[in-house]
Amino acid sequence: MSVLVFVEIDNGSIKKLSQEAITYGAEVARMINATATVLALGAADESALAQAGSFGATKVLHASDPKLTHENSMAYADVLVQAAHQEGSKVIIVAKSGLGDAVAARAAAKLKASVISGITSLPEINGNSFKVTRSIYTGKAFATVDIRSEIKILAIRKNAVEATETGNMATVETFSPALNDANFTAKVTDVEKSNAELSLTEADIIVSGGRGMKGPENWQPLLDLAKALGAATGCSKPVSDLDWRPHHEHIGQTGIKVAPNLYIACGISGAIQHLAGVNGSKCIVVINKDPEAPFFKAADYGIVGDIFEVLPRLTKAIEASK
Repeated sequence: MSVLVFVEIDNGSIKKLSQEAITYGAEVARMINATATVLALGAADESALAQAGSFGATKVLHASDPKLTHENSMAYADVLVQAAHQEGSKVIIVAKSGLGDAVAARAAAKLKASVISGITSLPEINGNSFKVTRSIYTGKAFATVDIRSEIKILAIRKNAVEATETGNMATVETFSPALNDANFTAKVTDVEKSNAELSLTEADIIVSGGRGMKGPENWQPLLDLAKALGAATGCSKPVSDLDWRPHHEHIGQTGIKVAPNLYIACGISGAIQHLAGVNGSKCIVVINKDPEAPFFKAADYGIVGDIFEVLPRLTKAIEASK
């Protein structure tokens, strides 16, 4: 029996959030005396897939049919179910994401499985029972869930575990599922990718700006800090609505939800909608000249000051420390 881990692919390699899912799945496999098998769909480099072994996987099933190149939750769920049957998997791990949640829900219906999303810790296992903690109310609270179904699908929140590499390699096997044409009635005709160097969902550090930046012409100090830190850049909803920054940088309840190791908010007041998108961050630093800004209540560290004075000093200090 294998714990089956569904991974997401970007530019031929396994995404960072999926590397964490593999680490989680490998640890669960160890706890139940099983092995961890990875399922990868679409075009991917075999050597990059083999690196799943570095995160604890024993084997990778690779379905490379061209039809699976573009993300399709209906087709992906069908393939996941077929892989689960082949491997005899009773525990399936996915990374919590837009794709992961959609695939998990569809696969759960087909497998008559329980699906729990937003899991933040390893399970407590007692026989067939898995007790897990999950994030609820956009990260404002946690719930403990006791899963007793025969088949369990766990969607793991980013930073639930740390993806640590061992240097081992996994065996990569070709997987040829039966593809249902009904799942391909909608076709992807074009894909437009962000030209950002770092993906917000994958970034370990994010520097984000709000209306306190005063205008698009004033963004350079923030960009300089992000470059010094090797960080991705984000923004609040009002900033993207005003077209100061691209809409793909919008972080919040109606934008992208992120969970970096470090989130630096510059000139963002901290509306509840923005907090809902960043409360999974391990450490939040807020820079704002208003000491009453609501964001300070959610911050691990706060700097009260003019961002146009603070940011250049931070950048200079970081560059001097390298």
